[in-house]
Amino acid sequence: MSRPPPAMLQTPGFAHYALAWSPFHTTRLAVASSANYGLVGNGRLHLVSVSPGPGGVPALGLDKYYETQDGLYDVAWSEVHENQLVTASGDGSIRLWDVMLNDLPIRAWQEHTREVFSVDWSNVQKDLFVSSSWDGNVKLWSPERPRSITTLHAHHSCVYQALFSPHQPDIIATCSTDGTMKLFDLRAPSYAPTLPSTNFSTPLAAAALTVPASTTEVLTLDWNKYRPFVLASAGVDKGVKVWDCRMAKTGGEGVGGVCEVALAGHEYAVRKVQWSPHRPDVLASASYDMTCRVWTTTPPSGRSHLLHIHDPHTEFVVGCAWSLYEEGVLASCSWDCRVNVFRV
Repeated sequence: MSRPPPAMLQTPGFAHYALAWSPFHTTRLAVASSANYGLVGNGRLHLVSVSPGPGGVPALGLDKYYETQDGLYDVAWSEVHENQLVTASGDGSIRLWDVMLNDLPIRAWQEHTREVFSVDWSNVQKDLFVSSSWDGNVKLWSPERPRSITTLHAHHSCVYQALFSPHQPDIIATCSTDGTMKLFDLRAPSYAPTLPSTNFSTPLAAAALTVPASTTEVLTLDWNKYRPFVLASAGVDKGVKVWDCRMAKTGGEGVGGVCEVALAGHEYAVRKVQWSPHRPDVLASASYDMTCRVWTTTPPSGRSHLLHIHDPHTEFVVGCAWSLYEEGVLASCSWDCRVNVFRV
């Protein structure tokens, strides 16, 4: 039985970096894109709608887009306002948009000193979002405040992603070029000196747990939606790893985490990993090998962990996102300027 072709949307001239489904609207997607593959030039935020099409194949439509002065690397929908979302930009800025307005963002922040590579909105403490940057810092924000609430000097190198735990509002996980995955507890006492000091190398908060996840760069991570303190990580070493981080110690520096499963098969670096919101044992990965793959961590005896390979893309696949409302529906985005939506 042949699979139906994916729904596809082309955005010529703008290579994609990330996409996200709306938590309020079942058919609304946001896509963060950059001209010239994000190396130089402007960016675009695309708003995409998914509608039923002939033969049961959905159709994708471009509702509107917003131009930005620099490339966009990530996007996250607000968890409190159905029409608002934040973007991460190559010029170090973060912008808050309202899709009911046509031109300018409703708020902008400029605190990071290098590219902002990820943004994530807390789905537990819904008035907060977090950003991570190539400047090594992670910042906590409220859309109502003109400045960040907290800065974590998370790593001494690029922080590719920072994500709130979907189970505990005060836990943030990060991954970095230094090969580690770290968990931060925002309730822990800070390591800032009590006396005035110019020692900027002193972190504002120490990691509760450091997981040596790879000998190379860790480009992406995600929390399991059903199993607290279980995360997946992936990166330059081409593998997807599942970690049990229940060894975390609140308020102290720990090193640990047990690798439960290692999923091999990608031929190049893995740029994005995301757990299914519907199944505790299913996750998707997107790779520079131009595929998006779906895995199970609990295959039947003698069967492969690999469930599906999606390979219509003709360039790096850098983003994937599961539909929050419809089980088995996955969106992927690529440097080939295409968004695909398909059923696994």
